[in-house]
Amino acid sequence: MTRAAHRAVAEANTNIALVKYWGKRDARLNLPAVGSLSLTLDGLATRTEVRFDAALGSDALSLNGQPASGTPLSRVTQFLDLVRARAGIALKAQVVSANNFPTAAGLASSASAFAALALASTRAAGLTLDGRELSQLARRGSGSAARSLYGGFVHLHRGTRDDGADCYAEPITENGGAEAWGVRLVVAVTSDGQKETLSTDGMRHTAETSPYYAEWLATSEPDLKAARQAIAARDLEALGTVTERSCLSMHASAMAARPAVVYFLGATIDGYRAVQAMRRAGLPAWFTCDAGPHVKALTDAAHADEVAARLAAVPCVLRTLVCAPGQAARIVEGDA
Repeated sequence: MTRAAHRAVAEANTNIALVKYWGKRDARLNLPAVGSLSLTLDGLATRTEVRFDAALGSDALSLNGQPASGTPLSRVTQFLDLVRARAGIALKAQVVSANNFPTAAGLASSASAFAALALASTRAAGLTLDGRELSQLARRGSGSAARSLYGGFVHLHRGTRDDGADCYAEPITENGGAEAWGVRLVVAVTSDGQKETLSTDGMRHTAETSPYYAEWLATSEPDLKAARQAIAARDLEALGTVTERSCLSMHASAMAARPAVVYFLGATIDGYRAVQAMRRAGLPAWFTCDAGPHVKALTDAAHADEVAARLAAVPCVLRTLVCAPGQAARIVEGDA
């Protein structure tokens, strides 16, 4: 590279795992203990600018309009070191990142954040990576970030190799994928605060102490197979059933940890019961929840507004969002 500064801006949407990822088989390479399957969501996005500049003496991070230090900056620097090593550069970077939704609150902000960072930083560094390579790189920052590089339904393969070469994400496009199907995810926000236990800490503690963790791992491959079959058949009920099952199994393993890892609030339980009541009333709706307190309901476009209205009536639900399938991560500005 000959220029003194190299800049790119990327946007990535968050994703919600329908078949959950929880636990790691290699923490250093951030290799998941299980595969996962997600839906990328429109309207919940991170926008990240990366500028490599010879005038900078160290990396700097602005997060949601505020200077960031400590763990957030350390994670970004560690990730940028991977990019610098690959690109053969030593330049430090200014990173400016902002979410249009709460950070570290259980809405998968790390997924969109590291997907956007991976795309912007590699472009600014002059690298051109294919989808598999980019998803493997994004995974080093956050396991779920590998999935946010793609739109619609996405499968992150667990892989078996120790070096992680067969652990990557790919979009699921059978029958036109999620965009052509008309699925929706309704999000009921139950808190704007940060969760008490970060996902990385919660999954490590669960793996180390929960007597149900091995049983949780055993459910992964059958659930992934069932979800792929449901997507191929456009069978919302089958997909919803496995979505709800995977979620409750994951949280059961976490709650059985010693001491327990509990992400649910009272509104989360009430939201789950509301989703059950909707199904009894004939509405197609299935519950899921990531490592946080927010209720999500998988449904279809025809019923999404009604599902949202019923969840909005749950006590302590702050607001609801109806999310269509989101698009792949993209470069929105750049001079690299």
